[in-house]
Amino acid sequence: MKLYLDPGHGGSDSGAQGNGLLEKDLTLDIALKIRSILENNYENIDVRMSRTIDITKNLSQRTAEANAWGADFYLSIHINSFNGSASGYEDYIHSSLSDNSATARYRDIIHSEVMKLNQLDDRGKKKADFHVLRESTMDAMLSENGFIDNAQDAELMKQESWRRNVAQGHANGIAKAFNLTATGTPTRGDAAFKVIAGSFQQRVNAERRVAELDSKGIASYVAETALSGQTWYRVQAGAFSNRENAETRVSEIESQGIDAFITTE
Repeated sequence: MKLYLDPGHGGSDSGAQGNGLLEKDLTLDIALKIRSILENNYENIDVRMSRTIDITKNLSQRTAEANAWGADFYLSIHINSFNGSASGYEDYIHSSLSDNSATARYRDIIHSEVMKLNQLDDRGKKKADFHVLRESTMDAMLSENGFIDNAQDAELMKQESWRRNVAQGHANGIAKAFNLTATGTPTRGDAAFKVIAGSFQQRVNAERRVAELDSKGIASYVAETALSGQTWYRVQAGAFSNRENAETRVSEIESQGIDAFITTE
């Protein structure tokens, strides 16, 4: 599956501004996290980004690149702005499409997965004649992840853990919509060797570990589990059918000065 991932704005075009934040910075951070999660956790996913640094790139360049590459899906990441009072999440497909189109079905799945993690009000699934939706030849969706000029939304945007959760929601949606296979998914009868990079009683501590791993290019997520009647928050950094592959991931994590272990629970 070929995903063209488009962090909105960039370079001389800062996008929306508010509460000390710039849209172009937020969209790039979220998009880079989406790419990392997908590439590190799923097979047969090829991600190309319109930009990976703070550069100027016009809309026609973005869609032309996606079209020439033959992308299967175009995902554009944005942050909203209005008058300071509006808040929440919404996403768009092109106004010419029906609610029963393939694009709408993909969007329905992604919307649901994003809303599970983003802590934002649901402003709904919408349609518009945006350039990236109109000029892209593949299924395309644009997400608006909160309002930068709304104080409550902006406080979330300032949190690295929130931006990571937003990325995780988009990645989960892409994986579900396109039936991606998780890296190292065990075949029937095989044991799943899970790599755990920390187990914590406080979720905030687990989220800090995920952020630490993310900064080192290692994708992970928080998995809640019950042990001896207590809730623990484990940081899972992969699941493999082959123990050797799990051990390789453990070595990678430990080379960064972080303890890790393998479990087959």
